[in-house]
Amino acid sequence: MAAKTSSRGTGAGKAGTARKKTDKSTVVLRTSENIGEVFIADDVVANIAALAAQEVEGVSSVAPSATGEMMNKVGLRNASPSSKGVKAEILGGVVRIGIALVVKYGYPVPSIGQQVQAKVQNAVENMTGLKVNDVNVRVIGVDVN
Repeated sequence: MAAKTSSRGTGAGKAGTARKKTDKSTVVLRTSENIGEVFIADDVVANIAALAAQEVEGVSSVAPSATGEMMNKVGLRNASPSSKGVKAEILGGVVRIGIALVVKYGYPVPSIGQQVQAKVQNAVENMTGLKVNDVNVRVIGVDVN
């Protein structure tokens, strides 16, 4: 799907696949002159990625970032528990995802990383229709329990 920017009032992108950036945290997925627009937030993409990563056998958890944890504790941010270790950036209908994981002891880290990349890419593309360019996996710990 090619990314296009719709121009209101000219008929461009009518009932189609137009995508445009509206602000830093949302993107228009589809526009229709007759019905309206569908918006998706970066946080929604991050939640999808976190849930998909947790489905991979060998992943113990999506790790919260230290900054995110501190901000939550002082009440400056209300991030979803499942996406604290995930950053999703949508630019022009293309998604870049960074995800921090804790892997279970005994599982091969390179294999787990590749499985997470594939699972996250598939889930985000199927659920949002956006193209995923990068899924960067950072393993930050091993769970021995």
